[in-house]
Amino acid sequence: MESSCELYKYNHCFFAIKKENITYFAIDFLDAELDSDHVNWLNIHDLSDQESVKQLCSKLHIGVLSIENIYIQQRRPKVEEYPEYIYFSVTFTDTEGLTTEMFKENQVTFFLGADYLITMQNGFKGYFDSVRDRIEHSKGKIRRQKSDFLLYRCMESILDNYYKIIDEVSENSNMIEERLHTHEDKSILHDIETQKRKLIHLRSIARPMRDITEQINSSETQLIHQENVRYFKSLNSSCNNMIVEIDSQIQILDGLANFYYAAQGQRMNEIMKVLTIVSAIFIPLTFIVGVYGMNFDVMPELRMKYAYFVVLAIMFIIGFSLLIYFIRKGWLKRSDYHIEK
Repeated sequence: MESSCELYKYNHCFFAIKKENITYFAIDFLDAELDSDHVNWLNIHDLSDQESVKQLCSKLHIGVLSIENIYIQQRRPKVEEYPEYIYFSVTFTDTEGLTTEMFKENQVTFFLGADYLITMQNGFKGYFDSVRDRIEHSKGKIRRQKSDFLLYRCMESILDNYYKIIDEVSENSNMIEERLHTHEDKSILHDIETQKRKLIHLRSIARPMRDITEQINSSETQLIHQENVRYFKSLNSSCNNMIVEIDSQIQILDGLANFYYAAQGQRMNEIMKVLTIVSAIFIPLTFIVGVYGMNFDVMPELRMKYAYFVVLAIMFIIGFSLLIYFIRKGWLKRSDYHIEK
């Protein structure tokens, strides 16, 4: 059976990984394994067996209300503080959804204790790979820090995932801008709106993350060590910067949409101008044809030997003169309504 849980135990000179299914941890796992000599990170990435999850949480002295909230989509960001742990949920974005209309999201639940961190989410998909790499290869200071620093690294990984979406949307915006200057593709507006919806969706996820970091910073819990408070302040600053970046990208997309409408309006104006000039040239010609199309008996020009050719010549001269006039006025010159980069 494929493992649905993994336990990392580490300190500055040692680390070990145990991978089992949730049933093993629910039955055979003891909270005594979470010793104070190591940081213990239990990651559960399959929550389908609710009874085993509840049994495991009960062993770790996690309250019933907190257990119930694991399966409830949290829309109101809140850090719950208890004597032995703090609890909160944030949203992880699935970047595999970048090629579709909208990306997917997954709730990640954190339980932070004095010597442990428990993370729970449905689906593995490389969540926290950067954190695992730091632990396994002793990169940075993570192996010399406690569980609160591990929490910081996990939340930082989630923020990095948000920025991947922003970067992807930014690249798509640049490609859309290039298409606006070279094509008259009707799908451009749809692509603009798709990217904009992604950013609005991401902003609705990033704001709760910012609120969580603010609550952690203002918390009086002893589980966040004083020397690590600055890292969570940095997270909060990153969240604020990210929301500003999202708003900036939304404004860029709004500008591209306005440019699209302006370009379409300009193209329509060009078409109407050409049609108006053509009509202006043919109006006097139509007048002459209408005059000589009247059925009067006494029309002296009708009996002239070269009247037909004279009238054709006059019509040609009038039409050609009007054409030259419009060209000299610049009315037939196609406006360069494309903005050059």
